[in-house]
Parts: sequence; structure tokens; C-alpha cells
Amino acid sequence: MVTIKEIAEKSGFSASTVSRLLNNDTTLSVSPDTKKKILDTAIGLGYERKNIQPLIEKVALLYWITDKEELEDVYFKQMRLELEKNALDQNMELHLYKHEDGIKNIPNDISGFIAVGAFTSDEISRLRNKTKRGVFIDTNPVPELYDAVLPDTVRITKKAIDYFINQGHKKIGFIGGTYHNPDTNKDEMDIRETTFRSYMKEVGILEEKYVFGERHFSVNDGYTVAKKAISTLKDDLPTAFFIASDPIAVGSLQAFNENNISIPNRVSIISVNNISVTKYVSPPLTTFHIDIPELCKTGVHLLLEQIIGQRKITKTVLLNSELIIRKST
Repeated sequence: MVTIKEIAEKSGFSASTVSRLLNNDTTLSVSPDTKKKILDTAIGLGYERKNIQPLIEKVALLYWITDKEELEDVYFKQMRLELEKNALDQNMELHLYKHEDGIKNIPNDISGFIAVGAFTSDEISRLRNKTKRGVFIDTNPVPELYDAVLPDTVRITKKAIDYFINQGHKKIGFIGGTYHNPDTNKDEMDIRETTFRSYMKEVGILEEKYVFGERHFSVNDGYTVAKKAISTLKDDLPTAFFIASDPIAVGSLQAFNENNISIPNRVSIISVNNISVTKYVSPPLTTFHIDIPELCKTGVHLLLEQIIGQRKITKTVLLNSELIIRKST
């Protein structure tokens, strides 16, 4: 077992300084270079990371989600709260910045960043000039430059289709939203829709008329799109819909219920996220559970690996999701 004395001798600093740093003595004043040398020495000698509790200062939480988006999709609010909680648990000093603050207001001496939302190439370039340590949550815009952790939505989509096929469905539809590209300011096909189209084509049952989408991912959007599907297809509705997110699915349920379309007797539904309301709608939704606490915990640990462990190579982590079976299928 590595001792404080060994770390002190190897690093060239006193045992008292080493001990106070590793135990996060807030009254200790040492330079960043001293801190880095002691921590590098400790880790190099095999001192366990879990026993190191230094304060990680000036970590920027870049929360590029509008108040409206957070209100419409509790997925993002839960993500923000979990990131703040995990940062606190790991002794990380987190500072929140929103889109209206801009990259220019982020200090140049940040230790690293955690980012949520869509960023332009120019924003990422300017961010790169501030720090090379960062993690994107739920997106993966520049895997060659920064870490990312996100749900494996490609696998989720394929698993939903496989589930429907195994249940005997041949007419399977899609209801979703689009991805807004901040570089072009245009809406593009979301990864769930592109995967749905390609995989349905691969298994030989893609029907373009069963694919519907709008720009956003709100309850109102789900209601609007489902009404459009009902009025367009009438008696030719598919027997199953994969819906890109729970808020869209909740809105879609309202539309189906208003039009006396029985769920799941006439149409089965699978959605994504497993937000709390999915248990209480009528009928309760079958949905893929996105483990937001694990998503955020992983993101914080990836950043710690870069700051404390000095890891240089980037990582992309895809989290699996469990299908929670309820009464909509």
C-alpha cells in the first residue's frame, strides 16, 4: 500500500503538504504545478483514486438548453440536477453557463467542462482554445477531440423494432422529432429516425407513409403529429409505433384516446426515456429506461480521468437501456 511518506519522498514535498492536499485541506495554498506534481506522483505510485479528494476548481457546466426546452422535457432538468449532484460528490466546483452567456464569458483557466446541448463548430473551436479537457453528455459532436457519454439510441431503436416483429407486427410506424443543426440552422433527421428507416429497410418492412416527425420533442408536438398520422392514414394506421421520446408519446396517447383508437389493442406503442409520468398515463407506457444518474456519473468520472489521471486519449461511452414493459404493448 502506497504511503504518504513515499509520495512525499518521490514528489519532493513535505509529508504534511502531501497529506493536506490529498485530504482536501481548504486552508492549504499551493500552486497548480505543485498540486499536479503531487497528484501525478500519487497516482503513478499506485495510490487509489478513490482516496484522493482534492478540490477540482473551475469546472464549467455548459448547459445549452433553453428554459422552454427544460420545461417541455424533464429529461434535461433531471440531467442538470444529476450532474450538479455528482460534481458535488466528487468535490468538483461546478459553474453553470447557459447559451446566452456565450463561450466568451467562460474563464480561460477552467479545469475542464461538461456540456449538454447542441454546439456550433465555432463554439467548439473557441472552447478548444480554453481547455482540451471536456465531456459531452447525450451528444457526440467531436469524438476525436473530447469525451462523450450517451445512450445507445441506435441499439434502442433496433431493439424496439425487433420486439414488435417478435410480437407479430408487420406494419410498424415511427413518430419523432428532428435534430436542429446549430451550424446550418436547419432541421435534420434525428438518429432514431435514420436508424428506424435503415433497419426497417434491412428487414424488408419499411413503409414511408408510416413515418412522421416534427421539429421538437414536446407533449404538444406528439399530440400534433399523432393527429396528423390519424387523419392521414385513417383505417390504414400501422399496428405499432416506435416513438422517439416519452413527452412525444404522452401527447400521441392523448390524440389516440381522443379518436377512440385502443392502445394496445389497435396500436402498440414503445417510447424512450422512462420519465416518471409514463407510469401514470392511460395506458402506462412501455419505454426504454435511460439511466440518467449513471449517464451523469459516467460523464463526471470521464472528466476526472482527464484532470486527475491526465488521460490524453478520448473516450466515447454508450450506455445500454432496459425495456420496461407496461400496458401500451
